[in-house]
Amino acid sequence: MCGIAGIFDIRLQREINRNLLTRMNQALFHRGPDEGGLHLEPGLGLAHRRLSIIDLASGQQPLFNEDGSVAVVYNGEIYNFQELSAELVKLGHVFRTRCDTEVIVHAWEEWGERCVERFRGMFAFAVWDRNRRSLFLARDRVGIKPLHYVVLPSGHLLFASELKALMIHPDFPREFAPPAIEDYFAYGYIPDPKTFFKGVFKLLPGHTLTVQWGKPVPEPCQYWNVSFKSQDKAQDKVCQELLEELQEAVRIRLIAEVPLGAFLSGGVDSSAVVAMMSKLSNTPVNTCSISFGEPAFNEAQYAAQVAARYQTHHYLDKVESNDFNLLDRLAEVYDEPFADNSAIPTYRVCELARKRVTVALSGDGGDEIFAGYRRYRWHIHEERVRNLFPSAIRRPLFSFLAAIYPQAEWVPRPLRAKTTFQELACDSIEGYFHNVSLLPDGLRSQLFSHAFKENLQGYQAIDVLRAHLQQAPDHPLSRAQYLDFKTYLPGDILTKVDRASMAHGLEVRVPILDHQFVEWAAGISPTFKLQGGNGKYIFKQALAPYLSEDILYRPKMGFAVPLAAWFRGPLRKRVRQAVLSPLLADSGIFDMGFLGHMVDDHEAGRRDYSAALWALLMFEASWRRILEGREGASQVVGTRAFAN
Repeated sequence: MCGIAGIFDIRLQREINRNLLTRMNQALFHRGPDEGGLHLEPGLGLAHRRLSIIDLASGQQPLFNEDGSVAVVYNGEIYNFQELSAELVKLGHVFRTRCDTEVIVHAWEEWGERCVERFRGMFAFAVWDRNRRSLFLARDRVGIKPLHYVVLPSGHLLFASELKALMIHPDFPREFAPPAIEDYFAYGYIPDPKTFFKGVFKLLPGHTLTVQWGKPVPEPCQYWNVSFKSQDKAQDKVCQELLEELQEAVRIRLIAEVPLGAFLSGGVDSSAVVAMMSKLSNTPVNTCSISFGEPAFNEAQYAAQVAARYQTHHYLDKVESNDFNLLDRLAEVYDEPFADNSAIPTYRVCELARKRVTVALSGDGGDEIFAGYRRYRWHIHEERVRNLFPSAIRRPLFSFLAAIYPQAEWVPRPLRAKTTFQELACDSIEGYFHNVSLLPDGLRSQLFSHAFKENLQGYQAIDVLRAHLQQAPDHPLSRAQYLDFKTYLPGDILTKVDRASMAHGLEVRVPILDHQFVEWAAGISPTFKLQGGNGKYIFKQALAPYLSEDILYRPKMGFAVPLAAWFRGPLRKRVRQAVLSPLLADSGIFDMGFLGHMVDDHEAGRRDYSAALWALLMFEASWRRILEGREGASQVVGTRAFAN
């Protein structure tokens, strides 16, 4: 795993500032602590930080073809590189290394922009072709590896694995984007392709971007999309194929010349990956877990059960309620506001794993692919009720019931009738947006100042989901999965794991998100994924010989932390200071009177505002870091950017 960065002069062939490129590269040191490399020529600068995994002796980057006319900087792993190498050798290409990086160079020479269709793996890379006078950027199909870019007024295109590298540039546009802030408080992250900054983008998963000297920068081009077209197969056949496909996806991810292991939470997905690894390995698998002092959030006993069954070398670390020194560290790791509180245990489990291994396999993606989230079950139930009433009757009826029913946040989600009525009054996409929202529309409206809401100019975070509807499937379950696959999976889950792992120089591989496995799983009938209210039905059926019923059918706990209690206890002072800080007041974004009521009501136990307070806490930490730190901080747009 690595970090990449670069500067491309679109208009002219001006000399690139070596010192600037070096500092951009050094900002990514954590992603590749083993080696660093630069290449500069008129109009172009390429930079790379390397974490050595395969072909440790060679494979340094930037890496060139035989005549030096094509160069690549690359972050990721291409698991079918040996087969592609053999094919390319037969076509006349000459290889000088045994690493997967060189495959990209020769694949580009042979197949051009379609080379990405041949790669099986996770990747973000940039190919410079001097003869074609072009820079080609590409990101893997699912979005496991990140790639950010911006076109400056000067005509320079900057790209990098993380925003922190782009922010080194003195001309980086530091004006915050109001829609991104609305998105953040709705979803808890900033969905692709947006970033926190105007004019700065994430390359979408499954997309490429080709930029040529002297030509306008085009829109990115999509080369892959997941298709939820179910096939008619018997259950036994599906279970058999599932195990074969999963085992193959795990097998190709066991290639490494460095110590390798797995995350083991005790949930179905990570346990399935460990079971397949143990079946394929001649030696005990290294597994790592995190435990909590709070029993309601602690899955350590289930992880230990799986570790004992497969006789793994199991390592356990504990997150205590006083583990608060990570708050500012998380703001540094994620570069822009990120409100998934499971970033804390994710950071810690990556820290633990790196002490033992350089590569770890994870179980991420199982909930999106096999419908494991409880919200899928709620959404299907709500869709059935919606279909019983014409819209002209349903909307006013359930809106009225929602208005008169009292708020009851203290009861379990399925029993919150007010919330259910609100969602039934909505159409399908509005209802699902309500299901996935970190903060509902009403709370966000109270949170923001009048000036900021005017700056939004009518933009609403639900527009993110609506933008994906054109390519979404018709079945309500498949549609919900598709929307998560395009938003929550890359924007939250994969971002969380990439930044947390790379902060420790750890490579994480994700077999359940192997694109061939994803394509196969997307073809499973929705009735096999969610059956009788049981999510991941077919996944659990297939894994019955490998995992106990305790692992397969216990209630889902998730990788979260007890925020509500923390904010009324050891973090109480920190929350009040951050949420009511002059920094947020001066931003012009928030209604500070309402923020004060939130803090008071939460401390007194009258309302549970833990999700909103955590989002504000992380927003303040990111905002403060951006304004106070890094080169170019003096050029940040004034904090009161959204005042009238």
